[in-house]
Amino acid sequence: MYLTDLTETEWQYITKVLNLQTRKRKYDLRMIWNAIFYLVKTACRWRMLPKEFPKWELVYYYYRKWASLDVFDLLLDRLRGRVRVERSQNMDPV
Repeated sequence: MYLTDLTETEWQYITKVLNLQTRKRKYDLRMIWNAIFYLVKTACRWRMLPKEFPKWELVYYYYRKWASLDVFDLLLDRLRGRVRVERSQNMDPV
């Protein structure tokens, strides 16, 4: 839909790292993640989120929830470690 949407590989990585449980929801979590990536990349306002995404209040709810649980930091740490290992460096910078 948008250039900021997650690829299948990126989505699989997120679900693996966060151990996201697949259960029936009104909105797919991937749509929520795509909305968050859209907001970050375009710097649009929450209330100006395109109508193809879930309501901005729901996206904001998940964003606040995941931010308070340090989900974004966890993903960043894991990705950084993975890149460092691929470059034949120590996983954790010293």
